[in-house]
Amino acid sequence: MRHDKAVMVIELARRMAASAEGLTLDEMARETGVGRRTAERMRDAVILLFPAVEDVSDPPTKRWRIRGGLSAFEQAPTTTELVELSKAAQALRVSGESGRATALEGLERKLKSAMRSTTLNRLAPDLEALVRAETIAVQAGPRPSADEAMLATIRAAVLAQAPLGFTYSRPGAEARRRTVAPCGVMFGRANYLVAADRESGRIQTFRLDRMSAVEAETGFAPPPEDFDLSVFASQSFGIYQDEIEDIVLRVSPEGAAEARGWRWHPTQTLEDQVDGSVVVRFRASGMRELAWHLFTWGEQVTIVAPQRLKAVMAGELAAAQRALDAAP
Repeated sequence: MRHDKAVMVIELARRMAASAEGLTLDEMARETGVGRRTAERMRDAVILLFPAVEDVSDPPTKRWRIRGGLSAFEQAPTTTELVELSKAAQALRVSGESGRATALEGLERKLKSAMRSTTLNRLAPDLEALVRAETIAVQAGPRPSADEAMLATIRAAVLAQAPLGFTYSRPGAEARRRTVAPCGVMFGRANYLVAADRESGRIQTFRLDRMSAVEAETGFAPPPEDFDLSVFASQSFGIYQDEIEDIVLRVSPEGAAEARGWRWHPTQTLEDQVDGSVVVRFRASGMRELAWHLFTWGEQVTIVAPQRLKAVMAGELAAAQRALDAAP
């Protein structure tokens, strides 16, 4: 029965889209073979499904139509889509990514300007309510930097498969001029250029906020044929890339429920233990970033393996203790 009603609503929508002048309630009832009250409910259902529905005054009655056919509905963004676009722009601006935020805000303006005023007016109250009801939680951490002009230069070099030159400065080291084969950009707590050394082909990462005088150079510098940026990114717990190892962590019963809902790594597996704890396993590099993350779990997580992660954690704990001892 529910299926039949859905079919009738879709059929009514097709008739409203096929009619240039629109349909009155009486015409809807007559063409679908239902009573006027049922036709009214079906019309309301069509309006919910198809925001592009327009009401046309035709005294002494009113007509409804879907101008442009059902394809207009397929192309029109929904309230949820517009809200998510707005939130994505807001998240970028809050995190300091003003250039990328401006690009999304420009896309949002273009989408809205392309929508029919009647459709936009119908969505406006819901859009405003959802935008007020949702916000971005600001988390502690580095503010990633992605200069708009720098990103444009990097993207142009990636598309042209041209060498990318830049000056790279690291704390405690002398600034050095580099020329690489750009492979892509990874956005996160800090933003990184992923590039291949032109001689060895070794993949490296460079923080964008440490790069200056960025320019595409003449020549041809494609990434390695078998390189996949998504695969490369998934190998590390964070951004830093080093030796990939098998990670084994034991989460205490107190933290097990949270651990089961946590996304540790794309390769993760979780094993429930008889004492209520959870063993988490995955393969990754980036021991330092993993150690930083494990700080947030306190006593709830025990490092089972590898030994190198234990050593990195011990070093980070010792550094934190030295800083604490030096505090007045």
